[in-house]
Amino acid sequence: MSVHPFIRTVDEYAERVLRPTALRTDREGVTAARIGELREIGLLNHPAPVEYGGLALGPAAERRIHEIIAGACFNTWLVWAQHVPLIGRLARTAGPLPALARRVLTGQVLLGAGVSDVRSFPRRYIEATRTAGGWIFTGTISWVSGWGLNEALAVAAVEKDTETVVTALVEIGAGVRAGAPLDLAAVTGSRTERVMLDEVVVPDEHVLSRQTLEKTRFDDLATAGDARGHHFGLAATVLRELAETPDPEVRAVARAWGPRVSGLRESAYALADEAAAVGGGPHRLDERLATKVAILSALTTLTRALVVARAGRGLTGQDTAQLHARSALFLLVQGQSADVRRAHLAHLAGLDGLAGLAGLAE
Repeated sequence: MSVHPFIRTVDEYAERVLRPTALRTDREGVTAARIGELREIGLLNHPAPVEYGGLALGPAAERRIHEIIAGACFNTWLVWAQHVPLIGRLARTAGPLPALARRVLTGQVLLGAGVSDVRSFPRRYIEATRTAGGWIFTGTISWVSGWGLNEALAVAAVEKDTETVVTALVEIGAGVRAGAPLDLAAVTGSRTERVMLDEVVVPDEHVLSRQTLEKTRFDDLATAGDARGHHFGLAATVLRELAETPDPEVRAVARAWGPRVSGLRESAYALADEAAAVGGGPHRLDERLATKVAILSALTTLTRALVVARAGRGLTGQDTAQLHARSALFLLVQGQSADVRRAHLAHLAGLDGLAGLAGLAE
């Protein structure tokens, strides 16, 4: 099967630039120069409509791009992955687009994302209050990656009386500031911060959507419930490093786990495509959750094997074993909905009864 030229370009860039500098990026942070490189390649707007310079790639190609970038430099992937899904959302916005949205679609502006706090409503969320000609957003965004590199954020806030979710572009300026520093032990180079919104006025033209909380949670089942490209990109990198080790006992781990990871990848993508084809939501959700839990379990096992194989040096800051192990640790909580948490804890307690797909990670 032929490979799209854009994927070849991304792969070449990842091997030449991202992978060799992944440890340094984790220490020093994703830079503005790195974002410039992504922009030059076309990675900041390739999902945009063709009239904005997009490439109209299909789901398989998009997944492969996520695999490549996450496998080469997880910190870069996290910053980039906050931005890219929002391109499609902008493209689907009805009516004329404001100048800020057009700059995003053409790759001039890197967006940050503050949309996941909706999962915690009413315990924790960004509050939206209607005002003349727009909205006022107030609250603390728990996680924004790429802080200092973004000119704007996509923020999901909730109008509590009507339980309406208002998602809008928020320009970084007055009333938008970093909160207490996040002392993260993983993805330390992703420039992830808590961000405070102090009664920020959002004009109606910057609103991307208004929908019920119920519909938002329905849509989130795919975002949180499916195993996705970055899981398998990281797994491929760890398997590659295990397979390149001279010790035959270490290579045996890669041989044993390679087919299992491939099977999970095939199942995850097939289930996600089937769910999307029937309109998303809870379609075969137990199996999708089981697959996600299985790849998370596989990642913790594989990164542990790499640390064991590298012995003491695997814990030094100059070794990728600890970097990959910490990235896998991050994935245990990234995109974690209540359903994902319950499924994962049930699996760890041996109570899930999912001996099929989840059994692949045993």
